[in-house]
Amino acid sequence: MLGLTILLVAGLAVAFYILARAQAIRVGGENLAELHSRPAYHGLYSLLWVAIVGYALLIVVALLWGAYLDYSFLEKIRTALPDMRPIEHDLVLSDVKAIAAGTVSSATDALREQLGRAYASAERLRVTGTVLLALGGGALAGLNTLRKVSVPFRARNRSENIIRGLLWSSSAIAVLTTIGIVLSLIFETISFFNNIGWRVDKFLFGTRWSPLSGVQDGMLDPDKVGAVPLFAGTLMITAIAMLVAVPIGLFAAIYLSDFAGPKVRAWAKPMLEILAGIPTVVYGFFAAITVAPFIRSTGEAMGLSVASESALAAGVVMGIMIIPFISSLSDDVINAVPQSLRDGSYGLGATKAETIRQVVLPAALPGIVSAILLGVSRAVGETMIVVMAAGQGANLTANPLEAVTTVTVQIVMLITGDTEASTAAGPAFTLGFTLFLITLLLNIFALRVVRKYREMYD
Repeated sequence: MLGLTILLVAGLAVAFYILARAQAIRVGGENLAELHSRPAYHGLYSLLWVAIVGYALLIVVALLWGAYLDYSFLEKIRTALPDMRPIEHDLVLSDVKAIAAGTVSSATDALREQLGRAYASAERLRVTGTVLLALGGGALAGLNTLRKVSVPFRARNRSENIIRGLLWSSSAIAVLTTIGIVLSLIFETISFFNNIGWRVDKFLFGTRWSPLSGVQDGMLDPDKVGAVPLFAGTLMITAIAMLVAVPIGLFAAIYLSDFAGPKVRAWAKPMLEILAGIPTVVYGFFAAITVAPFIRSTGEAMGLSVASESALAAGVVMGIMIIPFISSLSDDVINAVPQSLRDGSYGLGATKAETIRQVVLPAALPGIVSAILLGVSRAVGETMIVVMAAGQGANLTANPLEAVTTVTVQIVMLITGDTEASTAAGPAFTLGFTLFLITLLLNIFALRVVRKYREMYD
């Protein structure tokens, strides 16, 4: 029903666009030049107001009415079942909603059935009321804009102000969302360190990671929250991935931009970029089924001890996944280097290889650094390949042939485990906040490099 309401409000907005435009044409008469704004701007002004009012009412009424329904039925449940705990009241409300929706509930009795029927009736009323209010509000806004259509009305200025406000709101939402994410990480991190008695050294320099073992009364053992194995594993797999992706991706970009002919480039670049569209779970399956057994059998043939899950297997496959990101972006920035720089180098007697090495690559360095940084971020945040090919044990080792784990894998394991969310959230969010700080430092370093060389070659 929500999707249908969205379409109805959009259709109403388009209808008022047509009406307002037609009315502006009638008001202008034979000499439309007398209008301050063209008819299309009068239609746009009406469309914007109908859409804004309609969708705002749809969102606000749906949320507030839904919250009121949940609160009122929760009060009924508390009155009928006063001996239950609050979490059990929430479970009963979930069953009532499931019965009202006609889906399977975890438990059924006379009270749940009665409340389910009442909730279904109230939900139908809520949906109908929300649709009527959204369409009615949009229609009233549209009628108000039709009343304003006149020769001196500044519809263009008003429309541009509304669009400017929408753009500002979108930017503000993006910024506020980022601030909210960072604040949530900070608050949960503070809660985590309160839990372990602010033993920051145990987290940053400890070598044993098993935060959920031996939890007593929700308190964590400071000796079991050492994150060094996680960050060491993340660094190792990321380094292996970049050792694979950077040379291959950069050399592919140089070949496609300066050596390949138009026909070769026409099919080679799309084929290379197909790698970016393959789901990561497929890469993980490929790493676990094909690459890891190959590395293990090859290592055993050479007399080496290789684990069935290894950092090398995960890093190599992750590097293959990152190749198209680096090659595509590097190809674009290399092609963006002015031809005049190449021609000047050739005029001084430099060969093509010397021109690429001493002129093109330094000029394209800011973009190449950005591409590599994107690849690093992709590698640091990858989870599925590591889970399937590198293991989940927090093993502190410098041997790429052994099983390791990464920060993102441990975050997923903590959040999706059976432990109470309030206990598992602390270590997970703290890992996320630490990873955020590391990525932020990498970004700052990359921006410094980009600014330094961009000023030199612009």
